[in-house]
Amino acid sequence: MRCSEILPAGSWDRSRECDVFSADYEGRHRRRMMLDLRSGERMLLDLEHARLLRAGDGLLLEDGRVVRVEAQEEDLLEVTGHDTLHLLRMAWHLGNRHLPAMIEEKRILIRNDHVIADMVRGLGGHIHTVRAPFDPETGAYSSGHAHSHNHGETHAHSHEHEHDHGDGHHHHH
Repeated sequence: MRCSEILPAGSWDRSRECDVFSADYEGRHRRRMMLDLRSGERMLLDLEHARLLRAGDGLLLEDGRVVRVEAQEEDLLEVTGHDTLHLLRMAWHLGNRHLPAMIEEKRILIRNDHVIADMVRGLGGHIHTVRAPFDPETGAYSSGHAHSHNHGETHAHSHEHEHDHGDGHHHHH
């Protein structure tokens, strides 16, 4: 079983799901490796570039079946602030460090890192350890989907804006 194509969460038919690959953040950031699936089967992931497999993504097998990616819970730090503006400020400081961060309305989740925890405390923020799946923003490092939604149902918008208009030029609107 081999996969060289990732189907973004929300874009594939769940009736094609044949198995599940469940891993933490480290285990989901891969280019080429053997993956152990929930059923006990193994498959080869063989991508052109390393990328983060997101919760709900489908690993398309050569026979057309799909393995669903699941984000395992792991130990994370939860950053909270006094109010939205305070949280935004901390998000900016975290973004400057190029850390993977999972940004939610009331909190930011980051991986356990005492240097960053100290920085957040220095900014007046609160830090708690939590266990949660980690499905962070991937920003400029990933192919394509830079925006994260915690629920993959709403990916109806299409990426139609880079069509070749027949004159050989790509127009960016």
